[in-house]
Amino acid sequence: MSDLHRLASACIFPGVGGLVAPDWLRREVARGLGGVVLFSRNVRDREQLADLSAAVHAERGDVLIAIDEEGGDVTRLEASSGSSYPGNLALGAVDDVELTEHVAAAIAADLRAVGVDLDLAPVADVNTNPLNPVIGVRSFGSDPDLVARHVAAFVTGLQRGGVVACAKHFPGHGATDVDSHLELPTVRAGLDELQRAELVPFRAAIAAGVRAIMTAHILVPAIDDVPATISPAHLTALLREDLGYDGVVITDALEMRAISGTVGVEEGAVLALAAGADALCLGHDLEGEAVADVRRAVVLAVETGRLPEERVAEAAGRVADAGRWTRDAAVDSTRYPAVGQTAARRALRVDGDVTLSRPAFVVECVPERTMAADPMRHGLGELVVERDPGAEAIRLDEGVADVSALARAADGKRIVLVVRDAQRHAWERPLAEALVGLRPDTIVVDVGYPAERVAGAGGYLTTFGAGRVNLVAAADRLFTGP
Repeated sequence: MSDLHRLASACIFPGVGGLVAPDWLRREVARGLGGVVLFSRNVRDREQLADLSAAVHAERGDVLIAIDEEGGDVTRLEASSGSSYPGNLALGAVDDVELTEHVAAAIAADLRAVGVDLDLAPVADVNTNPLNPVIGVRSFGSDPDLVARHVAAFVTGLQRGGVVACAKHFPGHGATDVDSHLELPTVRAGLDELQRAELVPFRAAIAAGVRAIMTAHILVPAIDDVPATISPAHLTALLREDLGYDGVVITDALEMRAISGTVGVEEGAVLALAAGADALCLGHDLEGEAVADVRRAVVLAVETGRLPEERVAEAAGRVADAGRWTRDAAVDSTRYPAVGQTAARRALRVDGDVTLSRPAFVVECVPERTMAADPMRHGLGELVVERDPGAEAIRLDEGVADVSALARAADGKRIVLVVRDAQRHAWERPLAEALVGLRPDTIVVDVGYPAERVAGAGGYLTTFGAGRVNLVAAADRLFTGP
């Protein structure tokens, strides 16, 4: 393999299928592959994941193994059971930066134990649009200064634990109403507004020493007429020169439709490197052959003069520096027992009577999840029934429900209605309003982004997220009282 091929390989981060390291991945790592991004499909349990990571690191010690472990709704380590840590919105609701740092440090300890070097977290987006379909509870909140202080704390906690932190999604995905997994969103804010809001958390992350920043596949006309991931105006002029950032810039997954459906994956990889990106995240489904295709495109771009070899070498060098840092990092191994439970309980907000004095009838609305999260395999209903066998629970997805029949089925029981992002899902709100209208003693438990409330409920419990630990905290509160 030529030096140019090796430099190109060092910038590529594919996905991988299965629970063991395949032969193609071992070969690519030995030949200089920059890293690999793991997903829940690669995790059966922690022992297996540690074995997978060890096999990859055995080929080269400084290769970066990355994963999305945000806590709350987005977890790969605990996708089958739900996260032991609340997500960002819950931490922002508590607004205790020391607690946020401790949660991040605990996540770092979990990741180090299974051989993961790079956490694609924290989300640094300021969620200013309550209809945002992809950020929502993944953000610390809608106030730039609050988001900034918690982003800095999360970065500090992760990196104190020897795991590279990655602030995302630059220059800010929080104002969008479109999911970039599916199409190209546009942010209409002017540059002054961006400086006052979206960019504030990224400045804080840089000041905290963040070692990686992920790009957003979004269009910001005030900055450029191409998506941020492939825009020199975003990645070089704004991020490098204005904000003074010199760490790794990693793209969001190039398989996402905002890139693959516009310029294409290979061309997107070339344009991203030219714009100032260093690490090319290919995505969940791009592995094996895709590595060769992207490498070939990068090499050809250099050979034809479209992409300076010095730019590829610079990118490869930054990726290598991050790999050496995490391999050699001095790790603070301080443990924070039950910090996730503590944070989830402190995040709860209670209005009215939410204590169950008779068996519950749980009606759980389960809308479609963001593509950033795995399918929700856990729910509040099962936790309530575990505590009280006399309780009942049903789950509803999109569709017409006979609200009168639900109310009759709940006769003699107190209804617990679980809602999630009702402002975004047209079927949830009328169902919730009708059910509360028939049964005003209903307890509403909001496990999503609480932009709007269901009026008239006898009790209201807000969790700021649907991670398992959030739901356990809610169930505890329903049964134990204040």
